[in-house]
Amino acid sequence: MLFFFCFSFKARVSVVCRCCCSDDDEEEDSDELFRVRVIVAVVVPVVASNGDCLAEERIMEKYLAPSDLSSINPKTCKRSQWKRSLVELNGKFDRKYQHDVSGLLMQSYSEVMTLPHTYHINGAPCQTHVNWFLGGAGSDYSQNPSGGQGISALEFDKKGVYLASVTKSGCLTVHDYESLHCDGSKEDETKQLLHISTGQQLDVVRWNVSNQDEVASTSMKSSEVCIFDIGYVSSEPVEVLRKRPTISVHGYNVHKGFSDIAFCSNDDSRLLASDVSGVINIWDRRASDLPCLELATNSSSPLNSIKLNADNQVIFGASKQGIIYMWDIRGGRSSTAFQNNKVVSYSPITAVKIASELEKIVSLKAQSNIVSKEIHSIDINPSCQYQLAFHLDDGWSGVLDVHSLKVTHIHCPPPPWLDDFNDLTNLHCLRKPSWLPAYSTYVVGSLSSNGLYLLDFYPDRSSPCHVDFNEEMQEIYGVKSQHKQNQFIPTSEGVTACIAHPLTGTIMVGTKHSSLLVISQTGGKSFQGAYDSPSFEGNLRSTS
Repeated sequence: MLFFFCFSFKARVSVVCRCCCSDDDEEEDSDELFRVRVIVAVVVPVVASNGDCLAEERIMEKYLAPSDLSSINPKTCKRSQWKRSLVELNGKFDRKYQHDVSGLLMQSYSEVMTLPHTYHINGAPCQTHVNWFLGGAGSDYSQNPSGGQGISALEFDKKGVYLASVTKSGCLTVHDYESLHCDGSKEDETKQLLHISTGQQLDVVRWNVSNQDEVASTSMKSSEVCIFDIGYVSSEPVEVLRKRPTISVHGYNVHKGFSDIAFCSNDDSRLLASDVSGVINIWDRRASDLPCLELATNSSSPLNSIKLNADNQVIFGASKQGIIYMWDIRGGRSSTAFQNNKVVSYSPITAVKIASELEKIVSLKAQSNIVSKEIHSIDINPSCQYQLAFHLDDGWSGVLDVHSLKVTHIHCPPPPWLDDFNDLTNLHCLRKPSWLPAYSTYVVGSLSSNGLYLLDFYPDRSSPCHVDFNEEMQEIYGVKSQHKQNQFIPTSEGVTACIAHPLTGTIMVGTKHSSLLVISQTGGKSFQGAYDSPSFEGNLRSTS
């Protein structure tokens, strides 16, 4: 038999915890060190029914540390504010902070390398090389006797591995981007994936977004779009898309050249090209080499540039008359038109005349006589899809908000005739600017001098190019306006086209003398720029 005896115990514990943290420890980068000191902990068993034990308890109490209520419930100490950037906490930069420091990024760019187009085909100088020699590397572009010189277009593939370029002399070149700078200031021709001379002027080059082995080129003097596959060692195109012949009133076949090309990102068989008669031709390459659909502008004015939005739902077209058209190809009649082989023509859903929108800017209208101007190029901001940048023939650049259909940003550089009247002869050459991939910065060549502008087109009023920018109000709110300004980067040759690397942000520039210029963020001859920041979301005053 087991007997259980229960006794009543009393326990009295006194614990004092003190947190000691010196000022020096607080300044260290490592975690704060806490020193916890337990003064004493005494457990005294007391039998409730025994008076002697109660007396013993009173004797032991004098050896216990006195209870301090302030130490049991210490006051919370206010920690110093976290001084690290938010990216160390959540991996993201604050958009406003990014805009504030973007000025420092723009100031870090400079020209680091010049690569002349002194290439050969079968051991003999190519046509661009010959025209460069005849024109003279240091002579004026307009004095070239052959009249066919200069890089007309550039484009990187999606990963920035290859760079495609075309020249007015008819050369199509696909460069290995990494090999461009291996041998200092001269490119290794043996590492070029493709270099052909077509014998005719080339004005545009585009990579197939859905098939990065394909690159397409065409000309404003040709009715064909040639598609090359860089996986094949061949100078012949793998496919040629043609425009439907147009018969004039005299019975002659009218050749209509193409000004721009766009590929659908969700369908490698769909290709669009704008022509000089104001029509966007759409091909289904699986069905025919002739267009299956036409998007008309109800005008014979040439379309200089087209752009598909990221969802392949809306296509924008910019005309020589200064009008931006929009076509919705998401559904309804347009969707059924994609599914048949009959040629169907549709009108745009809306059209915006840029000159009319510029007249609504009171401060600009007070300073300038606004007239309709030719649009050379349009492009969608990869950091902000509702911003559609445009570039005009007089060197002006701006942003059209595709939601409100209003011009929100504008940059007005000095007119070219202030510096050199001869530059007026180059106004017919379409210039092609580009966005930086991760910042709302627009890169555009200068019309009046050798150089390019980096324009701050950040999508709010803090941008110095915003039509509602107020420098005084920015200073009142404590904004550092010295960092928020456009930058001008001098170059060794006149700029005709530029494109930014999709990952590093290095700018490749095509010039009037058919050279490639490397504009990098580093001072040395290297492409490793400090461009690791994530993406984030231009005042009427000119930048000189």
